[in-house]
Amino acid sequence: MRKTMVAGNWKMFKTAGEAAILVQNLEDVAHDCADDAEVVVAPPFTALHSVKTVIALDKPQITLAAQDMFWEEEGAYTGEIAPRMLTDLGVAYVIVGHSERRQYFGESDEVVNCKACAVFAHGMTPIICCGETLETREAGQTPDFIAGQIRCALKGIEETCAVNLVIAYEPIWAIGTGKTATPEMAEKVCKDIRALVEELFGETVSARVRILYGGSVKPENAALFFAQPDIDGALVGGAALSVEGFAPIIKAARK
Repeated sequence: MRKTMVAGNWKMFKTAGEAAILVQNLEDVAHDCADDAEVVVAPPFTALHSVKTVIALDKPQITLAAQDMFWEEEGAYTGEIAPRMLTDLGVAYVIVGHSERRQYFGESDEVVNCKACAVFAHGMTPIICCGETLETREAGQTPDFIAGQIRCALKGIEETCAVNLVIAYEPIWAIGTGKTATPEMAEKVCKDIRALVEELFGETVSARVRILYGGSVKPENAALFFAQPDIDGALVGGAALSVEGFAPIIKAARK
């Protein structure tokens, strides 16, 4: 059984204090749904310590993630965050290859692979993002495009690591636009991703890898996505910035 993951990507929102308060306000719903859903939050780097402190003191059923990471151990890389800086804060997951990183900061599939390998090498788990533009979808190229992203991202990763992998399918045209892929559209791509993981690592691994959907996930549509057999949760953006938006999505993961 794959446990549903509901992950909130807070992007460039929330100060350290605001992030701590939001986690505290999510404690009850995360606890109530803990049997059915793993709740993950990815605050900005500046808020990781405050969220870690809340988790350490209050022990909510919430897991800490980072939004990005550089692949080198340390060095003269101004503005970057090294792997051990995240492990020191108790980070369990790292989002890599988000479409905004690709679009605004020029991250290639090869860069995503470097980051994913480094995340695994330091005992954390990557949430590897993939997704196509509207032009790619309308041209009928979605399957090949997504497969190319995933193949490159997973290059050199061992089966023992891949079994813990999380992949997030986020169609670019549905991120922050209000447009949403139908559950059937998302399921088709996620099913193809699982088939590719099976091709690369075998059935045992593909049966355990969690595949999330992201792209304007909201309280009113979350349950429809969670009901699909190959969708194991959601990577949530805007709706994760408040209890009113995020709590109903977490509750939708209840079996």
